Amino acid sequence: MISREQFKDTWSELHNSAPTTGIVGAWLAISYRFGLLCTLLRITPNVLTLLGLLSAIGVALTSQSLWAIALIVVSLFFDGIDGSVAIFQSRTSNWGAILDSVIDRMSEAFWLYALYSIGVPAYLCISLWLVASVQEYMRARVSSLGVKDLGLVTFTERPVRASFLFIVLIAWHLELPGIEIASWAFLGASIFSAISVMRFAYSRLR
Repeated sequence: MISREQFKDTWSELHNSAPTTGIVGAWLAISYRFGLLCTLLRITPNVLTLLGLLSAIGVALTSQSLWAIALIVVSLFFDGIDGSVAIFQSRTSNWGAILDSVIDRMSEAFWLYALYSIGVPAYLCISLWLVASVQEYMRARVSSLGVKDLGLVTFTERPVRASFLFIVLIAWHLELPGIEIASWAFLGASIFSAISVMRFAYSRLR
């Protein structure tokens, strides 16, 4: 069994030397404990990845009910824990990384379908998905080109995108106004984040 420090160091290395302090450190402490639990229960990282996808599908299918709010939390949790469990169980692999990345994009598409189902225009939902996908693709592509210090944390990382949908769904159930305006504002923040990653990547590759 690896130590907590080894776990954090490995996670940071796999995430382009990202810092492991603050909120990230707190999350990794939780991940470490669940890594131990999943190991004892013989649950593999790929199973957790697929459970995350199934939860995201559940968000889309129940988007106008309170179940969607709970399921997006479950989906994000499984998505966040699968890589940590892979580290804990020494099961990190290129295939696992690809599977995780592909399912992340699929999950976000299902999340944003929920946004569409409560009245946000389809073109806006598609734009949100496209910008997020471009940002994640740039980060992965630059890493594959040998840049190992792309640990830039933007305003609209995946947990923030899930949190945005979580808040919007609650607002919709409470019949609060301004959901479409909030979606436009989040699209602006997403574009700014994607540009930040692009500029950071350019500074390392030029």
